[in-house]
Amino acid sequence: MLVYFTDSLNAWTSAPREDFAAHPLAVAGRGCGGVGTVGRRRPDAATPERQKYAPPGRRFCAVLILLVALLSSPGFAVDFTSSNLSIIDIRTDGVPIPDEPKIEAWMGVIDKGPEQRNHIGDPFNGYVGNIGIEVRGSSSQSFPKKSYALETRTADGENLDVELLGMPPENDWVLYAPYSDKSLMRNALACWIARQMQPYASRTRFCEVVLNGDYQGIYVLMEKIKRDKNRVDISTLREEDSAGDELTGGYIIRFDRFVAGQTAGWYSAYSFAALPRLFYQYHYPRASTITLEQEMYIQGFFNQLEDILAGRQFSDSEQGYARYIDVASFVDHIIINEVAKNVDAYRLSTFMYKDKDSIDGRLVMGPIWDFNLAFGNINYNVHPSAEMREDPRHEVQINNRIVWGSVPFWIWWRRILQDEAFIAALEERWQVLRGDFLQRAGIDAKIDSMALHLEEAQARNFARWPVLGEWVWPNYFVGQTYAEEVEYLKEWLAGRLAWLDGNFIAGIRLVADLPPDDIVFTYAAETPVVPSFALGQNYPNPFNGRTTIRFAVATRTPVDLSIYNLNGQKVATLVEGVRKAGEYTVDWDGMDRAGNELAAGIYLYRINSGSFRKVEKMLLLK
Repeated sequence: MLVYFTDSLNAWTSAPREDFAAHPLAVAGRGCGGVGTVGRRRPDAATPERQKYAPPGRRFCAVLILLVALLSSPGFAVDFTSSNLSIIDIRTDGVPIPDEPKIEAWMGVIDKGPEQRNHIGDPFNGYVGNIGIEVRGSSSQSFPKKSYALETRTADGENLDVELLGMPPENDWVLYAPYSDKSLMRNALACWIARQMQPYASRTRFCEVVLNGDYQGIYVLMEKIKRDKNRVDISTLREEDSAGDELTGGYIIRFDRFVAGQTAGWYSAYSFAALPRLFYQYHYPRASTITLEQEMYIQGFFNQLEDILAGRQFSDSEQGYARYIDVASFVDHIIINEVAKNVDAYRLSTFMYKDKDSIDGRLVMGPIWDFNLAFGNINYNVHPSAEMREDPRHEVQINNRIVWGSVPFWIWWRRILQDEAFIAALEERWQVLRGDFLQRAGIDAKIDSMALHLEEAQARNFARWPVLGEWVWPNYFVGQTYAEEVEYLKEWLAGRLAWLDGNFIAGIRLVADLPPDDIVFTYAAETPVVPSFALGQNYPNPFNGRTTIRFAVATRTPVDLSIYNLNGQKVATLVEGVRKAGEYTVDWDGMDRAGNELAAGIYLYRINSGSFRKVEKMLLLK
């Protein structure tokens, strides 16, 4: 903890940088808190964005902040003056960082580059300026060492694309805090493996973080998953893109934990009777910017793919699912998750993306995300209530009955793994990778290089967070030293790869038996996001037999949605009555109000909802 005893807390922002000297306050002994001995130059007084976050205070405030830190933080004192890793200094003026929303803060980065030593007194040469920051994560939020999501910003609070630690310019970043993972490298290792196989996985950089003068330990700076030419390189989808090829990409869809009625997305059209359905979430475009036409398109694309997967010709080489997905990316997704035996595989932190049809409109599985509970760092079998009964290196996650029982049914994997052509591609890819970088020597070399890179800083990290030799949820193995944790990771991976060599494909084939083959079509209208009054294009269009129309109302209001022929005559009424705010879908079967089939041709459908009126065209085929 670094405190300057001045008459005002904002005095430290007004002193010239060259007049600043380090004022470390040595704190020793356990129970005094992760309190690091940190000397740091004041930010330049001329930096307007930093002064923006320096409220006036008094000497009493500085002393109070110090006392609170001394009494509340775990660990030993850390004498932190320099590092072989980059140094990130974050300051919030003592304001606690919330889960959300992001608060305004300041960040300085010292990064002299590879093989160079960074000192606390060095100039901020990697970045200096404003950020927005919030705590991120789910189960990891219970740990005292917090992970953060941050945005680099201008003085006016706008997004500011910058390079950080040699990674391409962007404004959205994640500071991941390894805590239960005492190797400190599982997420970085998973991303490295994925980058050897797929077009993109988050780049990672190890660093040491100081927060409000308090040393926080080793962090992993990661690229947040988003559409960008240097990240998920798909087309920009603009608000005006509402038809034709422009409407077909790009999209990023995810499935993860969600709150019904709050998380934006839609439900799968399929489930097993009495089981919940999978919920697809919008990642890009965001729920706040995606238009109804874009929602209708991407949902229609997924519905069509699911229809094919549920059908008898799903594996047809020309008309089957392979027309819609990048098969190689699905193969690699399975391999990466099975090598790591990722506890969240196939159910959480899963992303997919789609570009325009004119570029390559197939759905790509990935990028991967969140592998801290992988590579043997877990003592339960998928669900915390399920005991780990087998060797933790054994079992194929994708045929694990607990996986299938703990998440809504996902028809995709069940059907795809009934296709012998897919299994053949998986087996061939596995053999190629095992002869390449997935050999034990290559994996060991990568782990050893990461461990060597972290060797100095890990001692400070575990002084700040003394968890070596202590069980931290959900550790399977508890090493007494950092070297033991690294050796366990290497031996676990070697055993896992060897087991997969003899059991991988046989285990994959068992997926066809899970769960019982009782697929039910349950197309539903649940859609938790309400952007505004809207009427979407029907899907499919043209159609033969049945089509779906989607509309939204922003407030409780009477709604009339009716079908008209080109003579202006009303032929059917689909919705009539008051609807509360929400998004809705309604099917039309091509029948008139009397239940008679209508002739093929162009029909109009019109919505009247308060002051909102809109008309769209559709084509009925016979």
